[in-house]
Amino acid sequence: MSETPKPQTAAPDYALGRLEQAAAAATNHADPAVRQRAATRADQWRAVLSGMSDGTLTVGARAPVAGAPVWVTLAVLHGGFASGEFAAEGPLQAHEEALLAELGARAHESPRGRLNRHFLGDAGQAALLTAVREGRLSVAVPEEGALAVVAWLLAHGQALEGLDLVATLRPWLPRLRFYPRLEPTPRPSGSVVRVATAGELARALRAAKPRPDIAAMNAALRVWHPLYDRLVALWLATVAGEPPRFEPTRRASGQPDIAGGWPGQVLPPGWTEQRDAWLADHRAATQTTPQRNKTDDSGFTRLREALERWTPPQSLNPRDAGRVRQTLAGVAARGGPGTPQHAARRAAQAVIAARPSNHDLAEVVARRLGRFPKDAGLPTLDAVAADIADGECEGVPAGAEIPAHMITKAARALEASIAELIDRGVIGSAEVLAIVLPQITSHVAAAGISDPGLRDLYTAIYAAFRKRRSLLLLNLEHQVRFDELPWISALAPLRRDGLDTRALARQTLEEVTVLALTGFPETILPNPLVREMAALIDRAGLSLPLVEEVAADIFMGTFTSKWSTAAATATALLTGTLYARYYDLPARDDAALVVTKAQPKQRGGWLAKATADAFAALCAARAREAGAAGGSHVARNGAVLEQSQILTTHNLAALIAGLGLTDRVRVLAPSLAERALRFVVRRQAQVAPGFKAQLQAVKNAAYAWRQAIFFLSFCEPGAQWSAVHALARDVAAADPAWAGRFAPAVAGLRMVLGGGRFDDDGRGEQPSQARRFLGWSVGKHWLLA
Repeated sequence: MSETPKPQTAAPDYALGRLEQAAAAATNHADPAVRQRAATRADQWRAVLSGMSDGTLTVGARAPVAGAPVWVTLAVLHGGFASGEFAAEGPLQAHEEALLAELGARAHESPRGRLNRHFLGDAGQAALLTAVREGRLSVAVPEEGALAVVAWLLAHGQALEGLDLVATLRPWLPRLRFYPRLEPTPRPSGSVVRVATAGELARALRAAKPRPDIAAMNAALRVWHPLYDRLVALWLATVAGEPPRFEPTRRASGQPDIAGGWPGQVLPPGWTEQRDAWLADHRAATQTTPQRNKTDDSGFTRLREALERWTPPQSLNPRDAGRVRQTLAGVAARGGPGTPQHAARRAAQAVIAARPSNHDLAEVVARRLGRFPKDAGLPTLDAVAADIADGECEGVPAGAEIPAHMITKAARALEASIAELIDRGVIGSAEVLAIVLPQITSHVAAAGISDPGLRDLYTAIYAAFRKRRSLLLLNLEHQVRFDELPWISALAPLRRDGLDTRALARQTLEEVTVLALTGFPETILPNPLVREMAALIDRAGLSLPLVEEVAADIFMGTFTSKWSTAAATATALLTGTLYARYYDLPARDDAALVVTKAQPKQRGGWLAKATADAFAALCAARAREAGAAGGSHVARNGAVLEQSQILTTHNLAALIAGLGLTDRVRVLAPSLAERALRFVVRRQAQVAPGFKAQLQAVKNAAYAWRQAIFFLSFCEPGAQWSAVHALARDVAAADPAWAGRFAPAVAGLRMVLGGGRFDDDGRGEQPSQARRFLGWSVGKHWLLA
């Protein structure tokens, strides 16, 4: 087990050097947008490393920014590192600038302080109360609902609570945005969800740049090819006699002979004007249209440069005349203007050129999305997916279809039930399910508030709070809770959670659990989804021990007491089942599963939570199966954590037993198990590009394997053997080399189904080659080539 990490003062300097190298490399990227994103990320990480060095940032703490209370919403980078910036700070937004221009700035006051004080005045309070009553406010970060709560409290006889809240917010009034954006129309409220808003999708569609090769091809078909044809025609008009052409005979040098007349010998009426018009069109095209190498080849260049140099009535110089004559002969060999070959080629190209580009169609879809409230979703896809109407887009013919991939993207804004969006593939993972779930749980959280306007405000603040990114926390700390927001705790006495609200929370939790299992049976419940479920459990008045996935690189070597509670629940549910035999679950009376009232311990000057030391020791002992020699501390930690997931079933047992879903899962189990086993094969059949990706693939496959065995434990023996036979067929059809390496895992499952057991090293009885399939290995995993 790992020791508590010790601070290393040299680490920030070393990391800063590596960061500067990465940032310097990113500045050479061809895409300006990529360079800008890289520069922004580099600045953010510089701030993190600088804050770690000077002590203004404390990594692993609930309040990592010096002087900032835990309730302030922080800007959090990848990995859970606070950047030191606040989400409600930053530059003024458009609606703030508009209001500030209307109010007038004050020299002695910050712009945001001026706006906050406006909303604390009579006019601002009245505007907030009206917006609350009519549901016309938008809350992007939790702080934006604070002054609306103040307005409601002051207007409803809660003056003391309102003034106390203002006193709490006062030090931050000059910096943070404590007011919402007031909308012109009411915002919809209901039980449907969306993955993205109409405004977000419209911005994404407009931000997508056309592919350079497609843009160049369209430019060639629509601009450069017609210009080339006109240029050839201009020169052919100056040829005396037949157009130049190559003869089949060869000179001594190997070059073909050229027959036909010479350019520059005749000058038809109006030719000079046509020449000047072509040169003007070419100059305009070079300024606005990308060129393709094919149209900027030596032939095109020779004809153009000769045309620019020749000013009739002066004679065309002999060198240019020869080069132009040779180029015209080459054009004739390929079928020049006026030939059937040329006409057929240009006709086919015209069909391609007439097709609307994806960039044009994306603009059409973005404009259609703009007809809906930008912070809301779409009631239906009909208005977005319809064929192009006459005159709707210049250059796009009526009847043109919107591509299927754009309709799929627009479906991210479709407002529908979670089940429908999973069926459509819009919600394609448990992580996405966790993103949309707050749109449902926010209504459950606010169900105990009687005032409709305040209930909608509470819902909006809750949904914004659930978008907060999790911090990296050490020492078994927990993330900031919703009721720690001062403006939410001020409303706590107004909430009345009766039987109806608890029943609603439980019903929602049951539905979400079944949706997660049936939608994504191959994946463990991600932490954001676990947190949403935990909030529903609290609202429902239940006590279910949900546990989070812990990162192996920050594991502190122990667990809180809820892990042993979850393990005891799993053993009680699964004793005697395939899962218990396959993973050798401990007996119900095992000391590691006995939940006692453990007292918090003093560790290193801080008061730790009550820990399950016996459970941690059991996980460490079981983790020896993953190997003991070599390997990093991360691998050793990962093996321990995997055992904690095995013993607890990572929340499956707690939810199914605690919610009484056993009978429902028994019906679904055969299908869920087969889907999870198919994922095991499919995930590993995808050749990972690097060693780290291969390790991740093995780990994810092992997690899906564990899920499958859990579901198989609810199946009849016939269904269990049927699933294993299907697995064997899928493995046999996969890559032979991988199938050979994976055969011990299939043999191990067969062995346990037949009544056999693994030994302490996770191997079958000799001479069997059966092995227990785990995701973590200390040293090289036996499944890797």
